[in-house]
Amino acid sequence: MAGWQPPGLGGAVEDRLRVDEALLPGEGWQGERAPGELDEPAGRDDLAVYRRARRRARTRRLATGAAGLIGLAVVWQVAASIIRDPVFLPSVTETAATFVHYIGRPYPSQGSPLWYDALTSLRRIVIGFAIGVAAGVALGSAMSASRVVRHLVDPVIEVLRPLPPLAFIPLFIIWFGIGELPKDILIIIGVAPIMAVTTVAALDEVPEDLRLCARTLGASRLCTLLQVQLRSALPGILTGMRISMASAWTSIVAVELIAATSGLGYLIQQAGDYLNTALVFSGIACIAVIALILDAGLRGLLLLADPSRRG
Repeated sequence: MAGWQPPGLGGAVEDRLRVDEALLPGEGWQGERAPGELDEPAGRDDLAVYRRARRRARTRRLATGAAGLIGLAVVWQVAASIIRDPVFLPSVTETAATFVHYIGRPYPSQGSPLWYDALTSLRRIVIGFAIGVAAGVALGSAMSASRVVRHLVDPVIEVLRPLPPLAFIPLFIIWFGIGELPKDILIIIGVAPIMAVTTVAALDEVPEDLRLCARTLGASRLCTLLQVQLRSALPGILTGMRISMASAWTSIVAVELIAATSGLGYLIQQAGDYLNTALVFSGIACIAVIALILDAGLRGLLLLADPSRRG
């Protein structure tokens, strides 16, 4: 009786076991994958292809930009060759030669060399821009954190923001003279409102879940603002810094044209008075190069703050 089975049952069981064994996965089976899940080698390959595509796109963008600058120089050179008036439009080669000549020589004779004027303007930009960014971010953070502060300060910013900083130059000359202080204040006035507005906009875009999670874990409102919200809003704040940098250059060059004894604006004004147009273009080109380098630095910070932009 030990090995007895009902008639016909033994064959059915054996057939069922053979079917189940045939349906089982082979060796090395690691379980079912979720729909859309890729294996690790395929994922690495896709990531490498994506990064190569991003690098190629960046290279094409740089090449296109360089081609645009070269095309502008060619048009400039051709136009100068047609006009043949170095006072009206000096050629690219004349401008480059003038730039090299005055990079280490003073202009006018009692003035400063080009490198010193460039360094002076850069120092003013860095000081005023840093203070303006700090003040604007602090003010924007306070406006985002407190509804009372926002309602109190927002009308003031909306009144001051459309006003060009150049309109304050006569007042600042009367109040502060022609030293360094009015130049720094002018840059701050041009930068701070822009940074306040962009900071508020960037903080408003931070997901509410991040703030609530930090508060749930015991973080204070100040700690949440500094450690969570501002970090999440950093890409938007850096974009505002890039925008305000252009405003800072506009302000400093304008005030140097009117009330200064050094700087690139002062150099351009002096060169224009003596009809040295090539030196005027040299000063403009120097401003463009410095501004481009500063913007590239801000772009680098933006890549560090926003990993999604990295190639």
